Amino acid sequence: MAAVTLSVSTVKPLGDRILIKVSEAEEKTAGGILLPDTAKEKPQVGEVVQVGPGKRNDDGSYQAMEVKVGDKVLYSKYAGTDIKLGTDDYVLLRESDVLAALG
Repeated sequence: MAAVTLSVSTVKPLGDRILIKVSEAEEKTAGGILLPDTAKEKPQVGEVVQVGPGKRNDDGSYQAMEVKVGDKVLYSKYAGTDIKLGTDDYVLLRESDVLAALG
């Protein structure tokens, strides 16, 4: 079986899916206590790096996506599929799992 090497530029989400680069988890608490890897929570903030064409309507046209590449977003905690490309962590999820765009 041949090994497949993927990069962000080769991954193209389909439909209303979005590929998000996950932000780093907090390493310290507000009080300055360092957190071990086992105590860190999964981040819910990331940057959109790829978007699909959008959801297909009944007439065959696509509904425009509300987020675009470069947007910082807040997404549901347990949403999507976690992907590791190189040394970076990504999550592939539906547009409906995005809770807010951060300004």
